[in-house]
Amino acid sequence: MRLFLLLCASLLLADETNKPRYAANGEMLIPVDYRQWQFVGSNMGIGYTEPTAGNTRPPTFKNIYIQPDAFRAFKANGKFPDKTVLVMEVFASGEKASPAKTGRFEEKFLGIEAAVKDESKFPEEKWAYYNFIGSGKALDSAKAFPKESCWSCHNEHATVDNVFVQFYPVLRDK
Repeated sequence: MRLFLLLCASLLLADETNKPRYAANGEMLIPVDYRQWQFVGSNMGIGYTEPTAGNTRPPTFKNIYIQPDAFRAFKANGKFPDKTVLVMEVFASGEKASPAKTGRFEEKFLGIEAAVKDESKFPEEKWAYYNFIGSGKALDSAKAFPKESCWSCHNEHATVDNVFVQFYPVLRDK
């Protein structure tokens, strides 16, 4: 019985630590332990602006995670619950490292971005988007992007509730 109570308490605590957290100044605090969340997809080089001529930068790798409870809710009813957080971690891509002769791999961790559904903080838009990528290391907190930046594009092009489910097979393929 004691083990059962400890397990229940740890699950409740985990659910609370998976929720979006905010600093006193209103900035979102960087999500913790997101790599323990449900992995929903990855991509290499997806961008949302037209490429510029002469851009020779290698593409970045991106891995996307969602909290386990939000994942289960979405799979059960096709809706993202309030307080859903999707984390996109970003890596520079590398190549030509021994013993690999071809291809690319995730190299330097650049930071994360996050999409957050928080109806009490964003009653009109419901979703906000954050960039925790700093200069050389991930930021501890971030302001939400202005509505015109990410929200408008997600609202216009996302297949489900401001989320690009079309890119995440684990969510897309029910």
